[in-house]
Amino acid sequence: MAKGKPMVLAVDDNPKNLQFLSKLLTGEGYEVGVAQDGLQAINFVTKNQPTLILLDIMMPEMDGYEVSRELKSNMLTKHIPIIFLTAKTDTEDIVKGFEHGAVDYILKPFSTEELLARVKTHVELNRLRGMLPICSKCKKIRNDDNLWQQIDKYIEEHSEILFSHGLCPDCMKHMYGSQPWYKKLYEGE
Repeated sequence: MAKGKPMVLAVDDNPKNLQFLSKLLTGEGYEVGVAQDGLQAINFVTKNQPTLILLDIMMPEMDGYEVSRELKSNMLTKHIPIIFLTAKTDTEDIVKGFEHGAVDYILKPFSTEELLARVKTHVELNRLRGMLPICSKCKKIRNDDNLWQQIDKYIEEHSEILFSHGLCPDCMKHMYGSQPWYKKLYEGE
């Protein structure tokens, strides 16, 4: 996976669908993996850990529900969001998709704008809810390049959040508690 580039795995037994999705997502800046059946998808996911999976339901041998169930039962892959991209339109199929671990469900034929909006949303949500390695002492966080940086800088780079800084009362006391001005101001001495 390229640095900082989210990877989307498209799984569909129709090569034309895969070609279209690959071209569309690549054009939007995503790295794209493809699989034509459930077993290929599971093998790809265990080796590459994509950011998001677009998964067809109706495939031979192993359908999308089975693929999702398999991935969600594995500790190493259960965190990867799955969007079912399918022609199955019945309410019970949609509910079954969510029961099998999908975060979203898009009906074929789909609007490219809608698909891209949902992919973008779930990629961002996945980044925000992902497990972040954090140092228990200094609270720095290991970023996507495997380098340690301040947590506020990491969050600002991966979201639209901006931080203002200050000191909580405990840190203020720890840093300045022995200073005469602190004792006078906060402890009434």
